[in-house]
Amino acid sequence: MSYLALARKYRPRKFEDVMGQGHVVKALSHALDGDKLHPAILLTGTRGVGKTTLARIIAKCLNCDAGVSANPCNVCSACREVDEGRCVDLLEIDAASNTGVDDVRQVIENAQYAPARGRYKVYLIDEVHMLSKSAFNALLKTLEEPPPHVKFILATTDPQKLLVTVLSRCLQFNLKRLPVSVIRDQLAKVLDDEAVTYEIAALTEIARSADGSMRDGLSLVDQAIAFSGGQGLKREGVEEMLGTTGRQTLFEILAALASGDPDALLACIQRLEEQAPDYGALLNDLAGHLQRIAVLQLLPNARAEDDDAALVELKDRMGREDVQLYYQIAVLGRRDMPWAPDPRMGFEMTLLRMLAFRPGSAPAQSAGSTPQARSAPAAAGGGRAAAAAPAVAPAVTPAAVATAPARTPPSILLRPDAAWDERVEALGLDGFTKPLARNCVWSGREGSTVSLTLDSRLKHLLQESRRTAIEQALSAQLGEPIRLQIEIATAPVADTPVELDKQRATDRQRNAEAAIDVDPVVRAFKDMFGATVRPGSVQPLDS
Repeated sequence: MSYLALARKYRPRKFEDVMGQGHVVKALSHALDGDKLHPAILLTGTRGVGKTTLARIIAKCLNCDAGVSANPCNVCSACREVDEGRCVDLLEIDAASNTGVDDVRQVIENAQYAPARGRYKVYLIDEVHMLSKSAFNALLKTLEEPPPHVKFILATTDPQKLLVTVLSRCLQFNLKRLPVSVIRDQLAKVLDDEAVTYEIAALTEIARSADGSMRDGLSLVDQAIAFSGGQGLKREGVEEMLGTTGRQTLFEILAALASGDPDALLACIQRLEEQAPDYGALLNDLAGHLQRIAVLQLLPNARAEDDDAALVELKDRMGREDVQLYYQIAVLGRRDMPWAPDPRMGFEMTLLRMLAFRPGSAPAQSAGSTPQARSAPAAAGGGRAAAAAPAVAPAVTPAAVATAPARTPPSILLRPDAAWDERVEALGLDGFTKPLARNCVWSGREGSTVSLTLDSRLKHLLQESRRTAIEQALSAQLGEPIRLQIEIATAPVADTPVELDKQRATDRQRNAEAAIDVDPVVRAFKDMFGATVRPGSVQPLDS
């Protein structure tokens, strides 16, 4: 006897065996128990989630010898014929092969005849979106008013291509993509029944590659069994079969990026090159990992049992801005990969961009540009700047190096009564640290403690690393160590540097428009030709 594929051998025979589609099963069960099933049903969803399976179960429910119900007996001749694919009253039509209006007319003509032996004649039209427009139009009247003994079940993976007139005549059920955990657990049950040994990690890899499709998962298990040669399913073998051997290395790559370790990153790239993976798929997986890290950072309660422990650990080691930047670079790198000299170079260059543009990373020094060489001209440039420098520079800790801005704050002291907006511009801040400082107001100073108040609308900018960066820069500016406190205002603040700049810009615009109005040349054009000044065309000169 020929081998029966697992996807066919373990096809669900009743509603309770259908995995992950409880919302559809519940509605269909209620309708069938009362023999009130709609004459036209549309099942939508990606491949391998149970559209055809549900249609066959519905056919059994309608024609079972025990009567119409949501629980067919599965032992009568009608049920067995459906399961064995030889039921004359279940007509499965592949719309991809029968797309023309003549094919549909034949269906319409045959629908007028009573079923051969069951209660209902069930038409299953698979991939119905492939029908031509004329074929759809020919089917409309029959869909709206079919004979009482006919049920239509339409199935498609692309409902957007269906005419609105068809959708309005059908009861639509959208089948969901199956989560990794559901596919993995079902694969484990199948392998237990088949007496095949396996590792859970191997099944998880297969479930991920199935991409929401139970049928694809079972097909991959068939392939993995053949690949293993009867030795059981192990993670290493499954990764080799799927071409995902570098997936675990991705966590090490993310860890190297989180710590800014170029040596570790290079070691990971070399290890991947030995494995000869699919670099495009790896870049997709990398973007997926970064997206999941971003979700876990912003929504801690969204953690799922399928999240890898290494991924969960990385969410606390990577900054939120870093994750967003890395994700964008990964997506753009995937887009540009076809233009790279080869996929490995495209993947490697994407990782190097992440490392090079990592927020807070200092620019690389060119040859001969040592700190001593750069400071020599400044020392020889005159004594006035050197004399103004404080006698003792503030101590710089390793933590400060990691969080402080790339530019060194100027050491020339401002006047004691300098306004906060003047101080902010002289601090030399960059990144998201500068917007944080510019949306604060100076609340006061008591001893070595300086207090700022943050505009409540920008409270999301407040992070400890940024507060520390401002504290370090302000200490250097004041020439003494200070402790910085930032409190969030209970209401919007009107006199922050940002708001003051907006007000200055508004005043400059108003003055510029007023100057144009009194300009003698402009007034002459208005008086002689009825000219008008086009709104928005007046721009103030940069101050």
